[in-house]
Amino acid sequence: MRHIYTAPTKQAAQAALTDFAEKWESKYSYAIASWRNNWDELTVFFEFPLEIRKIIYTTNLIENLNGKIRKYTKNKMSFPTDDAVMKSVYLALKEATKKWSMPIQNWGIVLNQFMLIFEKRLRL
Repeated sequence: MRHIYTAPTKQAAQAALTDFAEKWESKYSYAIASWRNNWDELTVFFEFPLEIRKIIYTTNLIENLNGKIRKYTKNKMSFPTDDAVMKSVYLALKEATKKWSMPIQNWGIVLNQFMLIFEKRLRL
């Protein structure tokens, strides 16, 4: 599947999906059907430049962060107030950011592209 979301164009991704389906359709027919049925929604990120797309489909950071938040919230069956939830999530985020040491590659280029695409929403 990596060849699909790392393809340079939407057409190349379609070809990669076809190749993937030829090899794996018997085992993963439901996943392939899901990709085909939701193709337009799943490939929206091809509208963005390559550097931004890399950030979009790099989910390890997001999964790691979600795990940290779960670690702080899973032991509680309920929270007395909404503020208690927010404080717990805040502490999880604060703890997670202590280990963030590797910068995003080409961040200057990515930030400039974000500023061009979302000029009314992003200001420095």
